[in-house]
Order: sequence, then C-alpha cells, then structure tokens
Amino acid sequence: MKIKVLILTILILGATTLLFDACKKSDVNSPSSEYRPTYLSFKIPTGWPAPPTDIFKNNPLTEEGFQLGRKLFYDGRLSKDGNFPCASCHQQSAAFATYDHQFSHGYNNSFTVRNAPPLFNLAWMKEMHWDGGINHIEVQPLAPISDIKKMAENIENVLKKLSIDTVYHRMFTAAFGDTVINSQRMLKSLSQFMGSIQSFNSKYDQVKRSEASFTLAEQNGYNIFKAKCNSCHTEPLFTDNSFRNNGLPLDPVLKDIGRMRVTGRPSDSLLFKVPTLRNIHYTGPFMHDGRIFSLLQTVTHYQTGIDITQPTLDALLKNRLSITNQEKVDLVEFLQTLTDDILIQDSRLAQPK
Repeated sequence: MKIKVLILTILILGATTLLFDACKKSDVNSPSSEYRPTYLSFKIPTGWPAPPTDIFKNNPLTEEGFQLGRKLFYDGRLSKDGNFPCASCHQQSAAFATYDHQFSHGYNNSFTVRNAPPLFNLAWMKEMHWDGGINHIEVQPLAPISDIKKMAENIENVLKKLSIDTVYHRMFTAAFGDTVINSQRMLKSLSQFMGSIQSFNSKYDQVKRSEASFTLAEQNGYNIFKAKCNSCHTEPLFTDNSFRNNGLPLDPVLKDIGRMRVTGRPSDSLLFKVPTLRNIHYTGPFMHDGRIFSLLQTVTHYQTGIDITQPTLDALLKNRLSITNQEKVDLVEFLQTLTDDILIQDSRLAQPK
C-alpha cells in the first residue's frame, strides 16, 4: 500500500508540475516564424497491430524533439549526483535493459528492487513498469527521476541544471520554437526518443518477411512456442501486455506482491506484467526480480518450478508446462532468433558524441 501511495504521489506531483507549466503559457512567446521542425512518421511494421493509443497524438514526432530526448536520456544531470542518467539502467547494449545485473544501481550506492525492463516498442504498452503503475509514456520518467534508489532528483532541480546550458537553449528552441525549458517539454521530448525505440529486425522477423529460414532446431522450437507459450507471449510483440501470476514463490526479503501494490486488490497479488521475449538474449537475468539467470533455467521454472498452490496463479499454468528436455533446448534455440542486433548497434539510438 505504501508503494501505491508513493506512485500516486509521484503522479500528482508530476501533474501539478505540468499544470503549472501550462499556466505559464502567457509568458511563452509564440514560436518564431523561422520555426520549421522536421516531422517524422512513426513506422508500424508490416503485419503488426496498430498501437492501442497514439502516443504522438498530442506530441508530434519531430527530428528535433527526438534529438533533444536522446540527449536528455543520456544526461546524468537528470539525477541528483550526475551519475545516473536514464541510460544507466537502460543500456543500448542490453536492448535498453540492464546488462547482467539482477537489480540496477542507483544514487548513493542504492539498489533498485526490480529488474529493469527493456525500453522498446513502448507505443504498444498501455501500462508501464512491472506492476502497471504508470499509464502514459509522458509521465513515466517522473518515477525514476524522483525515486531515492534510482535518480533521487526532482523536476525543479533538473530544469535549473538544464536552463544554464546554452546547448539546451538551442535544442529546446529547435524542438519547440523558443528557449523556454519546462517539464512538459522535457517529458515530451523524452517520450519522442523512447517511443521511437523499436525492435522488429530479428532473425524471426526476417523469416516472417521471407528473408531468412529457421534451422531445424529453431523451427521445432517455434512449433513448441506456438503450442505452449504464445497465449501469453503473443506474436509479434511476444507479450500480450497483461498481468499474470507465473507461479514464482514470494521473495521473503523483497516481499514484492506485484500489481496489488497499485490496485490494492488481493486478486492482483503476485501478478506482474508479462514481459516481451524479444531480445531475451540480451535482457537477462529474468523475471521481475531477476532471480533466474539463464534461459534454460527460465523454461525449467515453467516445467517444474511453478508453485501451483498460489490462489492467484494464472489458470494456464495450473498444470505446469509439459515439455521434454529436447523440446526445452529447441525452444531456447527459437528464443535466440528474437535477438535484434540492428537495435543494439543502431548509432541513431546511441549516446550523442
């Protein structure tokens, strides 16, 4: 319940800040007649469903806004001591998750209490975070910025630091038409960058586009996936973005009860968001608390490790996963085909030089 109150407080503070910024519109000059942003189109890959909402409807995607958001994403000044930008927990080399760490490191040698999820294909997510505590991409950065175990800063201080940088003056002008630096513009530009991070160029995608072929093991694994896993990790996003209890025992130290922290409903106890399996080669360790360190161990959990006594266990898992050891190996072979090296190597998404 404390976490629920904290999340609500963050959202209220964020909304208050945005409202305050909106109320200052009379102090903001109209965009210069020379303001000519380069508008970008958001690409929906062929065969993919349309996103549930248009995250750019009230935040037109522009090259200038994207580049501003990119600079902010990698800027340590969004954190209290300057050492923890967004990219410290969401590393491009890890598909914008945290490489090889169960929990991310934060301010004052703190550790977070959940494994950092990857940041790609966010346009298809209506709720964010493992418990769905954030429901819009434009307010998502408020939570980590203000979290004492993450960035430990507040928006007012962030804006002060940005306002003394002449580079930001030029970039905010290019993105929004004048030099005003406020929270609304900062969050919108971050959303333009994060919302533009897409992953759709794995070997799996190439096979679907008839540009490549699966090996025999990969094809066998794909068949197993479609029969055993696709109900929750639905193609092509490889998640249905629902919240489910997958039978992990409650960690006695963390005592993380999942979505119930947000809703307060006992029926949501131990429910966590179904993660995407895309780029799973890069995003380990796995589960909401990073307790499992290999793909084979992950599949083994569904085979033998599910706690079937939990009252909120997802109905699809009540009999565990019936799978042979060879099928396990083939399934992992298929999961490796979801690796998108183009995303990992895309210089457009990398830290600005």
